[in-house]
Amino acid sequence: MTTPAATPAIQAVQCFGRKKTAVAVAYCKKGKGILKLNGSPIELVQPELLRYKVFEPVLLLGPERFSQVDIRIRCKGGGYTSQIYAIRQAIAKSLVAYYQKFIDEASKKEIRDLLISFDRALLVADPRRCEPKKFGGRGARARFQKSYR
Repeated sequence: MTTPAATPAIQAVQCFGRKKTAVAVAYCKKGKGILKLNGSPIELVQPELLRYKVFEPVLLLGPERFSQVDIRIRCKGGGYTSQIYAIRQAIAKSLVAYYQKFIDEASKKEIRDLLISFDRALLVADPRRCEPKKFGGRGARARFQKSYR
């Protein structure tokens, strides 16, 4: 019985981004600069007004940093705005993790500092969640009107 040839380990990291109930998982591996969202190119993200929000990490760090990695993103849950914010966070976090694991600490720190100085939400999740409704009213805090007569 022969042993199979040793295959080289795939250089890849998996990171997630969150906003409210939307979760985006980014799979970042060595490649040639492909950015895909749910199987389609990231340039086709709808709505068009929020497309720049998705491209913020790319525009901020420059395309040369993304040219040697492929990032594939899966996103679900939440509304479209929440999904956009989750996607941009997943892209930024996965690139930082990839640079830390496979390139070097200095370039990772440089990328991280650039992202945080622009917008901290690119690397740190927003902990705010929707407050649950309580009895005696229409919502979380609003109460039914009281009548005296």
